[in-house]
Amino acid sequence: MAEANGPVKHVLLAKFKDDVSPEKIEELINGYANLVNLIEPMKAFHWGKDVSIENLHQGFTHIFESSFDSKEAVAEYIAHPDHVKFANLFLGSLDKVLVIDYKPTSVSL
Repeated sequence: MAEANGPVKHVLLAKFKDDVSPEKIEELINGYANLVNLIEPMKAFHWGKDVSIENLHQGFTHIFESSFDSKEAVAEYIAHPDHVKFANLFLGSLDKVLVIDYKPTSVSL
């Protein structure tokens, strides 16, 4: 199957370090959310905490999802000075992190 052009979702799974306070986590989440106002290629931002009953989270507690129009837009976001500055701060507060970029695909039945 050929890879189609189009939107890309950037997903980050996170587990904050045990010594990071809830207030600091809230501050970091607000900073992450504000990137959508600072970096034009970032079209949307959503986040949430794990609520699964399957207990398959492997220690990850938070999920962050950003939307972009293309893989090139993701690359522009990653290289943007505001992202680099925030990522250095954010990543220092994490115990575990996993990042996946994917192109949403719909299945017709």
